[in-house]
Amino acid sequence: MEIPEIVIKLTPDEALVLSDWLEQVQMTDLGRLVDDPAVWAPLHRIAGTLDQSLPEIFAADYAERLEAARSRLRPALDDSAGEEKGAGTPGRTTSPPS
Repeated sequence: MEIPEIVIKLTPDEALVLSDWLEQVQMTDLGRLVDDPAVWAPLHRIAGTLDQSLPEIFAADYAERLEAARSRLRPALDDSAGEEKGAGTPGRTTSPPS
């Protein structure tokens, strides 16, 4: 029986910011953050998929694009109501399933 893959959908901004974060994490001592070797395989797979999907990581204005994406993803300072309802996490709520 074939096991189906799980598909995660990200906006281009989310993908760019996540790719940059994963790159930074991979360049640090991941042993402090990732204590289970089984986690490495999916982390590397996600990072590799993002690298292949984001030509802007090689653009001359990468830093500006990254900062613009970060700015668009950051919640507004007065958007506390959206955070309480799980804003930015489609399909998730703050209450447990019944």
